[in-house]
Amino acid sequence: MKLAYLTAGAAGMYCGSCLHDNSLAKQFLERGHECLLIPVYTPIRTDEEDVSIDKVFMGGINVYLQQKMPWLAYLPRWVDSFLNQPWLIKPLTKNAGKTSPSLLGALTVSMLRGTAGRQRKEFLRLLDWLESDVKPDAVVLTNLLIGGCIPDIKKRLNVKVFVTLQGDDIFIDSLPATYRATTIELMRGLVSKVDGFIVHTNEYGKRMGQLLAIPESKIHVVPLGIPLEDLRVDTIGEPSPSTWLGDFTIGYFARMAPEKGLHRIVDAFIGVANQPGAERSRLRLAGWMGPQHEEYWSEQKRKLSDAGLNARWDYVGSIDRKEKGAFLASLHLFCVPTTYAEPKALFLLEAVAAGVPYLQPDHGAFPELHARLKSASPQTEVGDLFVHDSAADLEEKLLHAIRQRRGRHRVPGELLTEIGIQQHAVRIEKILQAER
Repeated sequence: MKLAYLTAGAAGMYCGSCLHDNSLAKQFLERGHECLLIPVYTPIRTDEEDVSIDKVFMGGINVYLQQKMPWLAYLPRWVDSFLNQPWLIKPLTKNAGKTSPSLLGALTVSMLRGTAGRQRKEFLRLLDWLESDVKPDAVVLTNLLIGGCIPDIKKRLNVKVFVTLQGDDIFIDSLPATYRATTIELMRGLVSKVDGFIVHTNEYGKRMGQLLAIPESKIHVVPLGIPLEDLRVDTIGEPSPSTWLGDFTIGYFARMAPEKGLHRIVDAFIGVANQPGAERSRLRLAGWMGPQHEEYWSEQKRKLSDAGLNARWDYVGSIDRKEKGAFLASLHLFCVPTTYAEPKALFLLEAVAAGVPYLQPDHGAFPELHARLKSASPQTEVGDLFVHDSAADLEEKLLHAIRQRRGRHRVPGELLTEIGIQQHAVRIEKILQAER
């Protein structure tokens, strides 16, 4: 099977969708398929071998400039090709997070209009290449927000098109109200052209089905899987009751951002840090910090300082895969208390693979994932959930976990098999081949 897999880069940031797409494409290649992982907007950043092609379509610079100055669509093609070079896009899009909501809204609407929008030339470049050079058996898109090309793909290539939904709603909700409504309307207009939508939980499938008016028959639920090779306990080191960082270390690994709940874990840690039995607890933070959240990040550091906890927390920055294993090995509890309903929870599976118990909110993917893990290995104490909108419940369960002092554990084989990327790839492969 020859697959064209369109993945949206995240302007130099580690992104769960990019990590997932790269891991899945790598599995397809290992299983004998010809899979081209094609970056759009920007090159992807991944913490394992990057299997994406050395090209970027609908490059972020061209897309942005053509939105601001439509006359640029008439520039010679060699200029477009130059502006789509990965080495140029990377540095020039690193502050993309500061793009104004109004411009982002207009750009989103234009992109969803495909060849009828301001980026017509960019879409035609992609379509011409897919038709003349690639000639795929099927096309997979990482989200529907880049789906403006779908009607023309169906018309010109006459192939099946599948879309993974893994956070489209979060982006939609960040748009100004007028653009949000138009975006949803345009996305709904694309649904009839899509052969199947892949989601990772039933909850998210129902939520997106309602939002985008997707027929239930088109939604395929495929539990998420991740590469495990260098995150397993036997790779990163055996569990121990304590580490050099202290007796009990709570870890947060996600973007330094409000939606990921950084402020919630900071507040909860401040609330329990000096309670009986928690005096030797610590907080470790890791993840990308974007320029748009500098003030928010400073506020969290200030709160910890005002609470007299400067000696009991540390931030290790944005970490690669090797550093990720070492970070997870240093933890006794994992907690990313998102304020939004997380659709994937890739970071949680990484903690589970490393044998780190978790404490997560009872919304989004977490309840379904928690039940799935318990079903796969009933004897394993994988973690717990707290009431998602209750700071008091988070504090209470955090303190309970600290006092229990369980820490990391060995992970049984059946649980590793359930959360591994291999089984995930097999499940998606069956969907793609059944629809051919």
